[in-house]
Amino acid sequence: VSTQSTGVVLYFFYPKMLTGTVRNLAKKRVVKKVWKAQYSTQSPKTAIMMLNLGGPGTQGEVRPFLERLFTDREILKLPFQEQTGRFIAFRRSPGVAAQYALIGGGSPIRKFTEQQGKLMIDLLDKKSPETAPHKFYIGFRYADPLTQDTLLQMKADGVKRAIAFSQYPQYSCSTTGSSLNELYRQLLKLNMLDTFNWSVIDRWPTHSGLIQSFVNLVKEGLEKFSPEARKDVVLLFSAHSLPLKVVNRGDPYPAEVAASVYKVMEGLGFSNPYRLVWQSKVGPLPWLEPSTEKAVHGLANIGTKNVLFVPIVFTSDHIETLYEIDMLYIPAAQKLGLVAHRAKSLNVEPFFIETLADIVQEHLKSGLKYSHTQLKQRCPLCTNEWCATSKQYFCDL
Repeated sequence: VSTQSTGVVLYFFYPKMLTGTVRNLAKKRVVKKVWKAQYSTQSPKTAIMMLNLGGPGTQGEVRPFLERLFTDREILKLPFQEQTGRFIAFRRSPGVAAQYALIGGGSPIRKFTEQQGKLMIDLLDKKSPETAPHKFYIGFRYADPLTQDTLLQMKADGVKRAIAFSQYPQYSCSTTGSSLNELYRQLLKLNMLDTFNWSVIDRWPTHSGLIQSFVNLVKEGLEKFSPEARKDVVLLFSAHSLPLKVVNRGDPYPAEVAASVYKVMEGLGFSNPYRLVWQSKVGPLPWLEPSTEKAVHGLANIGTKNVLFVPIVFTSDHIETLYEIDMLYIPAAQKLGLVAHRAKSLNVEPFFIETLADIVQEHLKSGLKYSHTQLKQRCPLCTNEWCATSKQYFCDL
């Protein structure tokens, strides 16, 4: 047995037998062993990049977030995009910052994504030991950690096998499509097209685990109403809206959101009346309707008494739920005489975390490069050449 090993044993069991110098050396060795055990530098066998648009974590991050958002032509096409986008961000920043101040000072989306990722890989390491160790990464479009920074970290970590996992269950060119295009652009810019072995989880709108997660939360939400009123509660499935010019190009988002809603209602046994409504419109152009706000007024006008808001496209709380629904739509409904509540968001609900792990495990077992045949298909009226090149890259790897 080495002198160093003997010192470690004596440090634990008979520390008084060691001289001061030897005791300190042994202690350092123990601390080093513990540090190595907790913070292993072993490269992950499977990396999961969780894709999302992100959100400003602090008041100071609001303007940079909005500048990235409004200067992105894949989200919003403007004349003189760079200058106009920055001007819009400048004008809107104070008002948006005030909204974030009301929900704690910033978006909680990074916090929830980190929690979801950690819990997901803990399960994956147990469920799929043959692809372990797993490590999650976050790739946001408009907030830290940005896609390019995450790619550099993945390379530094020695990642070879990577999954791009969209955190939008329902696919849209403006969300998942934009994130995949940005991922491809950054791989190209950083000369990393051959660095990782990629596959893609591009959508999961009717996955049984996702649907059951929503069913559970809707049932829990209905418990907030009196037993005699419960069966008459109107379920308002509120989704982020989309400009009609995007929809009219052939974007699959409205159909996939509707598919999610129908499956949830099927899981509930169609126990309640329901409608799909759309929130968060920006600007004067026509978007998907009816808006959530207009729907609330309309329901009040036709005699509806009870409403449960169900955020159907969001995998965690952020400004659309904590500010728009909780602070705008619910108080508006209550002023109109309705009893109004909101179903909880998915966040870190145990069944939902299990679902995230199941989706990745199923994807790994399938051996497929992308999770749905739809990924190859461009919108019929698509004019974005980045869609063509990124789809070819991820589908033909």
